Amino acid sequence: MEIGFSLGSNLYNRKRLLMQAKNLLLSAPRTNFVDQSPIYETTPVDVKPEYRDLAYLNSVVIVESGLPLESWLSYIGKIEHNLGRERTEDRNAPRPIDIDMIYADGQIVDSDGLEVPHPRWAERRFVVQPLCDVRPGLVLPEARKSVAEILGSLPTDEDLSIFDERW
Repeated sequence: MEIGFSLGSNLYNRKRLLMQAKNLLLSAPRTNFVDQSPIYETTPVDVKPEYRDLAYLNSVVIVESGLPLESWLSYIGKIEHNLGRERTEDRNAPRPIDIDMIYADGQIVDSDGLEVPHPRWAERRFVVQPLCDVRPGLVLPEARKSVAEILGSLPTDEDLSIFDERW
């Protein structure tokens, strides 16, 4: 099944952390690389004032995988932990790495901490723009519009610029 992951980092060597996260995702059993977006530098969204200057790097990585989705949830948690992420009560606190499963083929899952498609993917330009780079015509379950159409309908108040075209 095809799975789209959103990667983000706003601490330390952000690009290196995205690369490490991508490589660790691709090291999962029965998983192959399909595509990736450029890396974008983005302003933080919904963060406390003291974190507004910690710009994110964001990208989307697409894989083909035979692993069950539930296995991915724990695998992603291990990658984030190994790359230094500490979860706090502040959901939008700075972090060395954040990995979200955006979609998994046409599946809809809401159980045991796993929500697919990601519940807020279509509200965030920092997810929708890189996803549009690799899957503009994709229509996720319950979206009713393609990724490109959703991108066109988002407000342009989120700063977003290409940081690295090829990584």
